[in-house]
Amino acid sequence: MQTIKGPGIFLAQFLGDQPPFDTFESICRWAKDLGFKGIQIPTWATSYFDLQQAAESKTYADEIKGLANEIGLEITELSTHLQGQLVAVHPAYDQLFDGFAPAAYHNNPKARTEWAVQQLKYAAKASANLGLNAHATFSGALLWHTVYPWPQRPQGLVDTGFTELAKRWRPILDVFDENGVDVCYEIHPGEDLHDGVSYERFLEKVDNHPRACLLYDPSHFVLQCLDYLAYIDYYHERIRMFHVKDAEFNPTGKQGVYGGYSGWVERAGRFRSLGDGQVDFGAVFSKLTAYDFKGWAVMEWECALKHPEDGAREGAVFIKDHIIRVTEKTFDDFAGGKADEASNRRLLGLD
Repeated sequence: MQTIKGPGIFLAQFLGDQPPFDTFESICRWAKDLGFKGIQIPTWATSYFDLQQAAESKTYADEIKGLANEIGLEITELSTHLQGQLVAVHPAYDQLFDGFAPAAYHNNPKARTEWAVQQLKYAAKASANLGLNAHATFSGALLWHTVYPWPQRPQGLVDTGFTELAKRWRPILDVFDENGVDVCYEIHPGEDLHDGVSYERFLEKVDNHPRACLLYDPSHFVLQCLDYLAYIDYYHERIRMFHVKDAEFNPTGKQGVYGGYSGWVERAGRFRSLGDGQVDFGAVFSKLTAYDFKGWAVMEWECALKHPEDGAREGAVFIKDHIIRVTEKTFDDFAGGKADEASNRRLLGLD
């Protein structure tokens, strides 16, 4: 076993145009001052981080990494959540998802997808240049509009959808493999990879590709009423990233999983700051540690109620307190005695 690294922080929800959130250096110093040891970088925020340049220039990558290291932080991973979403978009969502791409690709789904695929390939090389071995993203979705089968799904529709999704991702996975980096899909409602069964469908279609791995975030499973601890038992060999995010699910006589189109505050299921929700993080950290998880514990803040800066300050302490420093000996070593095969056979009554 080894001790989980952390605490880290995903910067996406904290970027802004006012200090200390307006430049890469200043937001790093802010994170360091709160007690974080690592930062996860969203690659769509081009004023902070130039993904293409990091892919094409080892010098630039070294400068970014060096700046973070000088401040006292490590870069944990890069994220292409928005770009990954655009690898597969059903036409019903074209207008909504255009906002995830530069204006030059709006109203042009084919060009938008090509841009997104190239972004992922840049991310593979940029990750390698930064010395990273895992990358966070979304799968995108062709089937999400059929998640509840009414009207009933035509026979073969799901298989066709996952065949196409795999066709789009296989070349990307191969590029990541060439660069020694795992693609960690965040299993998330709105994506075709939204639970264990859908992930397994995809994995089968990409021939169990060694780079088709997982970002574990228990909050999304709370909102689906999925057993987030058993999930670790099933998929621990593929879990290479960890978002520490809390959530709660409080169904009523008026609403449940689907939420009645309510805003986040009014929903039965909502994300919360660490410690304010229902996730049993003691059990989560214990399972991941027992399974020898080698990555970072990275806070993702998405709370319907609490101020983000309070969530970040409290989150750094919360993660630090939950990381288990692994033992180097068993608790009953003091009572042990030397043994050999002959002694063991006598104890078993075999001689």
